[in-house]
Amino acid sequence: MTTNPQQFPEKSFFVQGPAGAIECLASSPNESEARKTVGIICHPHPLFGGTMHNKVTHMIEKAYRELGLHTVRFNFRGVGESAGEFDNGVGETDDLLAIYHWIKDILPEYDIWLAGFSFGSYTALRACPEIKPSQFLTVAPPVERYDYSELPIPDCPWLVIQGEDDDVVTPKAVYDYVNGLDPRPQLVTFKAGHFFHRRLIDLKGAIVNGILRQLADPSASLEE
Repeated sequence: MTTNPQQFPEKSFFVQGPAGAIECLASSPNESEARKTVGIICHPHPLFGGTMHNKVTHMIEKAYRELGLHTVRFNFRGVGESAGEFDNGVGETDDLLAIYHWIKDILPEYDIWLAGFSFGSYTALRACPEIKPSQFLTVAPPVERYDYSELPIPDCPWLVIQGEDDDVVTPKAVYDYVNGLDPRPQLVTFKAGHFFHRRLIDLKGAIVNGILRQLADPSASLEE
């Protein structure tokens, strides 16, 4: 266990955040495939069991490493060994920004890709104006539970993935939100519930293929 490591770690560590220590977990891709990019991944709602070890969050992390990224997952305040208490997305955004600033301190030349699942997508979108990611990913964004309309659209390719059988986030609300944006994010949908049970490998494929399409053509839009 390390605290505020001065180089990119390969294990659990802690970064100092505004509410205290933030528990983190980092991984790296195969050296031959590595990009000069770090992917930061935000987990789902802490009050409903969301942690950085959530299966969807982990599958996003695996997809990012398959694409050649270093990755950082972390527990929001009050989750696992992270200090603090739940703050309805506001303090959690500050936690995310603390992770971002730590990465830029040790790897200033690296690009940032940003991702969030469910509640994590809301905090990620709130942080976009400061982080300015070069790629943005949201999985099952809870657009009915939080006011996404007040948040600016990120100035980068944006992939949205939504399960058609989601019983937590209303799929039509997500479709309407995406279709009302200009420019529109790339939207990928397929038969799956909120936690993508039995469809996690399909989720990873949708992430990898969607982002590869964006890298080939940043203006691409896709709905399946």
